[in-house]
Amino acid sequence: MDASTLQEAAAALLSAYETGKPIAPLVETYPAATLEDAYRIQQRLVRYWAERGDGVRGHKVGLASAAMQRQMGVDQPDYGHLTGSMFHLEHQPIPIGDFLQPKIEPEIAFVLGSRLRGPGVTVADALRAVDFVVPALEIVDSRIRDWKISIVDTIADNASSGGVVLGSRPTAIGDLDLRLVGCVLHRNGGIAATGAGGAVLGSPVNALVWLANTVGPLGVALEPGHVVLPGSMTRAIPVRPGDTVVATMAGLGSVTAKFSGRSGRES
Repeated sequence: MDASTLQEAAAALLSAYETGKPIAPLVETYPAATLEDAYRIQQRLVRYWAERGDGVRGHKVGLASAAMQRQMGVDQPDYGHLTGSMFHLEHQPIPIGDFLQPKIEPEIAFVLGSRLRGPGVTVADALRAVDFVVPALEIVDSRIRDWKISIVDTIADNASSGGVVLGSRPTAIGDLDLRLVGCVLHRNGGIAATGAGGAVLGSPVNALVWLANTVGPLGVALEPGHVVLPGSMTRAIPVRPGDTVVATMAGLGSVTAKFSGRSGRES
C-alpha cells in the first residue's frame, strides 16, 4: 500500500472511532494489504492520538493463545498501543457507549520499573525490569463490523484495543509463579470463564519478552511506568450497559469494571 492508501485506511478507522459506526473489513477494501501495511496503519492512528495529547502509556500483546493464533492463521502474537485515555478507574462507571462492540478479558498487567528494549531481551532481563504486577481487565473492541476480522484488520485497528482497568493491589513478580495463577471471571455475579496464566504463551513473562524484542528493532523501548498487557487468561466475553465484571486471580486479588449506558460522545 502506498502512503495515500495507508492514510485512507487510517482515516476510515479514525472515523469509526469518532462516529461509533464500524466499517467493513479492511481486507475486503484493501485485499493486497500485508501485515507490514497493517502496522503502518496502526502507527498512523497512534501518531494522530499523540498529536492531540493522548500519549502512549503502554502496550498490549494480542493473539497470545495457541487457539487464537490457529483461528487467525498466524504463528506469533501481535501488539498494539495503550494510550492515556484508555485507562479507567476501578469501580467507577465506564461509559459503554464509548465503545462499538466491547468485550472484556482478564490479564496480569506488568508495570515496568526500568527501561526494556530489544533485541536480545531475555526472561531474566524482563523480570528485572518489572516493578510489580496487578490484576487487570482489558476491554477489547473492534472498529470492524461484526468482529469479522483478519490478522490485518486487528493489527491495523491497534490490536482491537479499547480500554484498561487496573487493580490497585501491587504484587512483586517474584512472589508468584505467573504460569500457575488461576483466574475466575464473573459477570453480574455468575461465573463467565476460568483460566490460568499458562494460557498466555506458556507464561505471561514470555509475552513481555516477545514484545520487547519485537518493537525494539523498530526503535521503540518499553519505558518505566508503562503498562504491558500480555494477553488474556480466558476467552473474551461481551459486555452490556449495567454489567459488572470481576476478575479474581489467585495471589493477586481482584479487579472490577462497571459499565454504564452513557457515552462520552453525548457530552
